[in-house]
This record gives sequence, structure tokens and C-alpha cells, in this order.
Amino acid sequence: MEFGIYTFGDLAYGTSDPASARRRIDEIVAAAKFADEAGIDVFGVGEHHRRDFAISAPSVVLAAIAAVTRRMRLTSAVSILSSDDPVRLYQQFATLDLVSVGRAELLVGRGAYIESFPLFGHALADYESLFDEKLALLNAINDEAVVTWEGRHRPAINAAAIMPRPLKGRLPIWIAAGGTPSSAIRAGRAGLPLNLANIGGMPERFVPFIDLYRQSGIEAGHRRETLKVAISGHFHVQRDGQRARDAFFPYYRRYMANNLPRGHAEMSRQEYDALASPRGPLFVGSVQEIVDKVLMEHELFGHQRYMAQMDIGGIPFEKVRESIELLATKVAPAVRQALHQTSTVSSSSP
Repeated sequence: MEFGIYTFGDLAYGTSDPASARRRIDEIVAAAKFADEAGIDVFGVGEHHRRDFAISAPSVVLAAIAAVTRRMRLTSAVSILSSDDPVRLYQQFATLDLVSVGRAELLVGRGAYIESFPLFGHALADYESLFDEKLALLNAINDEAVVTWEGRHRPAINAAAIMPRPLKGRLPIWIAAGGTPSSAIRAGRAGLPLNLANIGGMPERFVPFIDLYRQSGIEAGHRRETLKVAISGHFHVQRDGQRARDAFFPYYRRYMANNLPRGHAEMSRQEYDALASPRGPLFVGSVQEIVDKVLMEHELFGHQRYMAQMDIGGIPFEKVRESIELLATKVAPAVRQALHQTSTVSSSSP
């Protein structure tokens, strides 16, 4: 299993001055450098167009990260494809792939927030059709360097060379989803890997969603092994589980309060503890508690990647650094060993 980290670059107190954004981006680049050295497999950077986030251009931040890392894969988390231009987005990440010597990926989605739609002149009434059409164009660009294409939301392309090309000819493109059946069917039919973000639902409720994704992919003629799944969510680990939960709570509550609809009640400690319980979606606790939860979800989903969002709500960088180190050096090896043992036993059974 691969283990990754992703960030949205939230500004803890809603400060949007350039100095605050600069400090936040410096922290993210430093975290990525440390994660690469510690052995993390993937690092993702999200896209928002709000006062309380420092990052609206993931490819630029990822290029800075590429300059100080050597082995991690670098991905958006996510790129809001519905309000972006697939040609320009592909060019940016193909360039990132060259800069990083073949380490770029794209994670695309419709976006949980809608501020980018009016900002870039798109109608919310076209929410579904924008994504479907632009995903088709993005896949066409990934398949062929010279593209002829026509759609409803973008000017036609006639035998246009889309350059540069990534080192291996194609970019890994993942689809981000929040759990709707249409998202599972879309990703499966396209044969693209799926990233499920779970920040609030009990894991069991997503089993039919993952099953629908794989079933749709196989029915569309794709091989099961290409239908990869990643699970992403909020994360904090310390050596002592209770200390981890106590330390993370104020930052998590602040982050959630800043991202829930106006008028929503602030998260209580009881609600938080339920999310962080052994069967809950929030990955907060000791190394062993996190290992157990990853393995529990792997038994449900059979996923190939876990992505952790750990730098939220203004949590100090030293705590993020400690969490990265434990994820890379304690959690990941323990999970891989347990999965290897399970695989060995299964393969040797008559």
C-alpha cells in the first residue's frame, strides 16, 4: 500500500495577507521535503479560491516541491476540472512531470466548493456536464498528442498538438469522489483510479460505492488491477493515542467550523470522539490505533493508497512533522507487513 499526504494550505485564522500565505507555503514545501526524506510515497496539493486558503495554483507549488524532493509522486488534490481548461491543465502537469523527472499525477474532481465557477465564468447549472465533457477531453489529450475535439463548453480543437508530453507519454489521472453513485460509475467506466474522500461518514457505508466503481469498470472492459482505489481523510498520530486526540481536537474543530455552512453548530468533543473511534472515519490516535484502522478499512475496500490531511486548523509545524515521521516510519511499515503476511497466508492456503 502507498501512503501519502495532502494539503489545502488553509490559513488558520482566515488571514489572507501575502505574508501569511508566504509563511504557509514555506511550511508546505518544508513538510514535503521532510516527507520525501522520511519515505512518504505521494504528496498532494489542493486548489481553492478563497481568502482562507493560500493555494489556488497547485502546479506552481508542486513545482517548488519538485525542486527539493527526489522520490515522492506529486499530485493535485484536487484540480477543479469543471472550471479549468483541460488543455492548459494538462500542459501544466506535463511540465511538472518533466521538472520532477516523471513524478507528476493529476487528481481531478468537480469541487466541493463552488467559488471557482463564477470566478471563471461558468454556470452552476452546468455542474455535471462541465465535468463530463472536460474529463473526456482530458483523457483524449492523455491518449494522443494531436487532438481533434468538439464540445459544448469549450471552443473546438482541430488537429492541435498538445505539448509538452510527460516523460512516459501519459500522466496518471485519478478521479476524486465524495461517495455519489454517479461518481463511482463515471470513474469505473473511464477506467481511471478513484480517490474517495471520507471526512465524516462511517466507512461501511462506502463499501457499495467502491463495489459499484469496480463493477462499472469491469463491465466497461477494464481490468480489475487497473481500477485502483485511494482513501483520503483527516489524520494525526502521536505515540500516545489520548494525547493525539486531545492535541488535535482544537485545530480540527477550528478547521471544520471554517468549512461548514454558516449557522452550523460548532463540533462538540463528543462528536469528535465518535469520529475518532475505532470504526470512525477520523484517523487520530496512536501508531497502533492508526495501523488497526487502516487495516480495518483495507478489509472493507481493498484500497491501494491512503492519503492523510494532517496540517489543518493552524496545528504547529513541529506536530505535523512528528505525524509525518510516525506515518512514514511506524504506521506504513506495520501496515505493509500485516498485508504481506495476510497475502502470504492466503496464497499458501489450499
